[in-house]
Amino acid sequence: QVQLVESGGGLVQAGGSLRLSCTASTSIFSLNFMGWYRQAPGKQREVVAVITNGGTTNYKDSVKGRFTISRDNAKNTVYLQMNSLKPEDTAVYYCKIHVQGLEYWGQGTQVTVSS
Repeated sequence: QVQLVESGGGLVQAGGSLRLSCTASTSIFSLNFMGWYRQAPGKQREVVAVITNGGTTNYKDSVKGRFTISRDNAKNTVYLQMNSLKPEDTAVYYCKIHVQGLEYWGQGTQVTVSS
């Protein structure tokens, strides 16, 4: 099965930045769906950002202008650059890819933004 390994989470003050990475054990070159989700305590998991194999991106309204999703196919990695972080961004962040009709999730990485 496909494995996704996330890194880059941590504790940051409001206004700070973090970059999350998600590296896949399979080639991502042809994958048309890679995305980042997050789940805060007591809340449902929600989509944060997605990117297609053509580079088209979409974002949750509350992160537009602050977060940027990108992919490096040579490294089999998708990134989430998070700037101007707010306490409400605090959550566990998960990457997800679709491979041959199946969904694969990363293990999650904690992002905590202090006020």
